[in-house]
Amino acid sequence: MVSISVLGLYVTAVTTLTARRQTLFLKRLRSTAASDASILAGLVAPPVAISALQLIVVLGVLSAVSAGPADPLLLVISGALLIALMLALALATAGVTRSPEHAQVTTLPLTLGPIGLAMWIGLTSADSAPLVKALLPSGASTQLSINAWNGGTALGENLLLTLPTLGWIAAALIMAKITFHWEPRR
Repeated sequence: MVSISVLGLYVTAVTTLTARRQTLFLKRLRSTAASDASILAGLVAPPVAISALQLIVVLGVLSAVSAGPADPLLLVISGALLIALMLALALATAGVTRSPEHAQVTTLPLTLGPIGLAMWIGLTSADSAPLVKALLPSGASTQLSINAWNGGTALGENLLLTLPTLGWIAAALIMAKITFHWEPRR
């Protein structure tokens, strides 16, 4: 789930936003009657939809070949949080990215980090260094996905796992509000 959302949504959204800014497309759109939110929503809706569809297909196939998730609603919540996180991080990263070419470099830490973290959690379980894993970007949503698939975790524990992800989303949106530019950075 993390790999799909990072590669399909995060990297694509950062590159798309910086490319549109570089060609002054964002500036031209901003001179129309459309609001800033609707402009951004229109630009990132396709990668969000494609990533969500990919998650649904992959999880559907996994459900068909295995016992399926113990808590499907929790899995949906986990997937929605992961998509929201990657979208917020994309907006924040686009704010500090100068060009589409530069996006290849600025997206690298938040591409490899969450994917590596998901692999670390999957290989070692959440029992070793649970706080560290939960507090890193995508760590809590990865653990929430594992809990949803395996079941047997308390509602309170799962609710606590949503908090770090919501914190990262809030922090990324605040950073995006501060750093996002509608015109090329000079």
